[in-house]
Amino acid sequence: MIQDIFPSKFDNHFVNHNFSDDDIVFYFFESKVYVRYDSESQEIILPTFKDFSSAGLSATYLFSIDNQKYFLIMDQTAVPAGLKNFSFYTPRQLRDMPLSSKVELFAVFSAYHLWKWYDDNKFCGHCGKTLEHDTVERALFCPGCKSKIYPRINPAVIIGILNGDKILITKYRTGYAHSALVAGFTEFGETLEQTVEREVMEEVGLKVKNIRYYKSQPWALAQDLLAGFFCEVDGDETIRMDEGELKYAEWVSREDVELQPNDYSLTNEMMKLFKSGASL
Repeated sequence: MIQDIFPSKFDNHFVNHNFSDDDIVFYFFESKVYVRYDSESQEIILPTFKDFSSAGLSATYLFSIDNQKYFLIMDQTAVPAGLKNFSFYTPRQLRDMPLSSKVELFAVFSAYHLWKWYDDNKFCGHCGKTLEHDTVERALFCPGCKSKIYPRINPAVIIGILNGDKILITKYRTGYAHSALVAGFTEFGETLEQTVEREVMEEVGLKVKNIRYYKSQPWALAQDLLAGFFCEVDGDETIRMDEGELKYAEWVSREDVELQPNDYSLTNEMMKLFKSGASL
């Protein structure tokens, strides 16, 4: 999955670092990130601070991978130095490109998660004052009412619904075009298992049993923490698809499961596990 970058090590511990010329910097504009994609080596190349005019530049430390520090430029008026072959890409565009390493893509996804949170939280929701960056933890604070805001993380579930030697495969009506599983966000007051039951009923009209946890995954594009579950259909196997949400929902045998074009997602890993004949 996208976070599986071993032997590299991701360190999200917040320290109020100052940046240097060789530190990597993310510059987002309208949900796109400034990078270079080298099609020959199949690498994402990220700019460093020396590629920007650093006079008066505002940047915040995000995380480290191994010994490399990553920062985010907060100043939307900053101008890149016009690096050759560098362009703006959405994280989804980069996800769909052939890549020789997951490290840079995982860094882009993680940076996008934090950039989106910073960009969505400029003012205090309680008193309206401009929020400031905390210098001791990953938080924003209000100098007026002293409120603190922490990075947004949305819990959601991915559900492998089994029916003997078949699994329920879906395709969304809009957005991602490849095979998927039933999924959805956890609502207030719910356990993850209750989310599984509700989402399955809402999307495909089925009851399920034997709900069991498989694995989790951070998914930055929607600021999610995904929890994967397998379960069995309980009783009537007739699919009653929510046509506003899905354009396809069918029971599919192991040999007919079409996997996604890359191995970044928890959804694809779960489909691959079923397809392989593994005991679930």
